[in-house]
Amino acid sequence: MLQNAPAFDVSLATVEDDIRAAQRLRYDVFVTELGGDGEGVDHVNRLETDAFDAHADHLLLRDPRSSDSDTGGVVGVYRLMTRDHAARAGGFYSAAEFDLSRLENSDLRLLELGRSCLHPDHRGGPALMALWQGLAAYVAQNRIDLLFGTASFHGTDPARLIHPISHLHAAYLAPGALRVTSRQAQTMTLLPLDRIDRKAAMRDTPALIKSYLKLGGMIGQGVFVDHAFNTTDVCLILDTRALSTTGQLRSSRSGS
Repeated sequence: MLQNAPAFDVSLATVEDDIRAAQRLRYDVFVTELGGDGEGVDHVNRLETDAFDAHADHLLLRDPRSSDSDTGGVVGVYRLMTRDHAARAGGFYSAAEFDLSRLENSDLRLLELGRSCLHPDHRGGPALMALWQGLAAYVAQNRIDLLFGTASFHGTDPARLIHPISHLHAAYLAPGALRVTSRQAQTMTLLPLDRIDRKAAMRDTPALIKSYLKLGGMIGQGVFVDHAFNTTDVCLILDTRALSTTGQLRSSRSGS
């Protein structure tokens, strides 16, 4: 076990049933709640899967008080892929959406975060902190330098997201050496800084993305519209110096 928090257990999946529990939670969130679909969606068994699952580590957050037998008490998940995992899988998942060559050609120890989700009854607060403590411990154990992965806005019309996406590019664009770029042709013209409604931008930015930004997170260039998952994705990048060696998260600024 990587980390414990009051009322929650965080551990890596060790058996197939653990991975199945993660895939059931992913189905509940990505398919039932958000309307996603795709080749890896198994509606009969209520599983959301893909070819990368077999090559990754799966970080599981369990609520021992849960009576949900379908998910075995799993209320939060992260899929974690190091360079070694990616080599076995034929590449990182995010590489289908973003050109990762600047990261892959670096000497940095990389960790891709994927398929992250929390049960709706456990979003924010202690559950998210417990999951991030487990992630921070994994980062320390594997001496990771840089975290990255796609993060999603709900919906596939980027024009409706013009203010939050313009704000992210104006305030949080990664420096050139780390700036991954979308593989899709960009059809949206970003707003200049003086035309961005910052209040609307922050309101319409998902809480998880805002949490990464508070830790010093950055984004790559452009967005990727994923019609299968009914999302518009950005690529988030986070220097692990934002994570303490004790497994606790420390924010780069105070406030919510």
